[in-house]
Amino acid sequence: MGTEERVEVRTPDNRPYFFLSYAHTPPWGPESGDPDHWVRVLFNDLCSHIMALTDLPAGSPAGFMDRQMRSGEGWPEKLSENLATCRVFVPLFSPRYFSSEMCGREWYAFHERMLNARTTGTATASAVVPALWTRVDMRELPDSVRHIHVEDASSGGRYLNNGIYGLIKLSRLRDEYDETVFGLAERIVQAARESRLPPGRPRDYESTPSAFKPRGAGPRRIRLTVAAPTRDSVPEHRDAQPYGDDALDWNPYHTESTRALSAHAEELVRSLDYRVTVVALDDENPGEEPQEPGDTQPGILLMDQWALTDERHRSRLKTFDAYARPWVNAIVPRCRADLQNHGEEGRRLAEELERVMPAVLERVRRSDYRYAVNGVPTLSSFTKVLPGLVAYTTRQFLKNQEVRLPPGPYPPRPRLADPYRPPGPGPTDAPGGEA
Repeated sequence: MGTEERVEVRTPDNRPYFFLSYAHTPPWGPESGDPDHWVRVLFNDLCSHIMALTDLPAGSPAGFMDRQMRSGEGWPEKLSENLATCRVFVPLFSPRYFSSEMCGREWYAFHERMLNARTTGTATASAVVPALWTRVDMRELPDSVRHIHVEDASSGGRYLNNGIYGLIKLSRLRDEYDETVFGLAERIVQAARESRLPPGRPRDYESTPSAFKPRGAGPRRIRLTVAAPTRDSVPEHRDAQPYGDDALDWNPYHTESTRALSAHAEELVRSLDYRVTVVALDDENPGEEPQEPGDTQPGILLMDQWALTDERHRSRLKTFDAYARPWVNAIVPRCRADLQNHGEEGRRLAEELERVMPAVLERVRRSDYRYAVNGVPTLSSFTKVLPGLVAYTTRQFLKNQEVRLPPGPYPPRPRLADPYRPPGPGPTDAPGGEA
């Protein structure tokens, strides 16, 4: 009796290999024609190479660029769909690229998808393959992209000095252009194979923040403070899986995530073009008055309610709340899958948190991001709410930075009566419709 061979049937992956992200060049006159004609030439050449280098079936898109969309199509939805499914992101670096809000949104949406895959352990290698469209001073790159390595091409200094645009426009450099573009296509295919980035959920384009700070803005800074116990300091009956040897090891979404929440939050905020400082609450000096108003910076507290089981932490949080400036806010993860959060003790700790930190919690609830302190249930919810809370916190800092406030404590402002609204979460209570 013969043995049957098991044949593994591989589902074909017909997703586009790359998303070409570029800054649209404005027309300079009525006879200027299509100012992005040469970007389309590059796109077509890349697609031809990739079809030759891969086994994509006929009719499958090798790449995507927004020029493919016809007039009248829902281009924000189409952009979001392709950013969520493409295998590799190819930004064309140029001075105009980093001042484009559209390019900044595309970069952030793809980076968020890549960060989620890294945090959940479904992909590790980078799927960003940048290319120089024109010459760029690497020292002036935004902080959010400095970690991305720009590969030199085999044509050497001509690529760095002229970019792909210079190579394609100068007929004497045609051979260098062909070699550079073929090498770029090879890197795209290699990155797709190494990263194996899974498809994500399309992100609403209009609510996607930009990864680049506004033109002319100085460096943006923010401080993330983590208030969480360690594995050794939680009560004996508390599940120790979310904790480590340090407060910064806290991973409240450990059923979804393989990384500490502080690492995920730091990278997420850095992708918004911020310089981030991450500290544990024990390393803070909440009652210390800064020397100059400019020495302060906006801050967000990542708060685990189980820290309140320790009297020392409870005391420090009271002091933190009393001295918190108007530009210091909080986010309270309360994992839906962690049953202890929803038991009797979890509910008691949630009530205790209201008594320990009334000023900060009240301030956040008066913003459009009240959901942040009502118990963020999933990693996806956290990833959605944090960028908005960062933007709100920064606006509060800019609004108040010229005002020298006296030392705390700062009592919460009286709460005005809210207009009646029916029971259940409102539009700002759960981003993305999550509860």
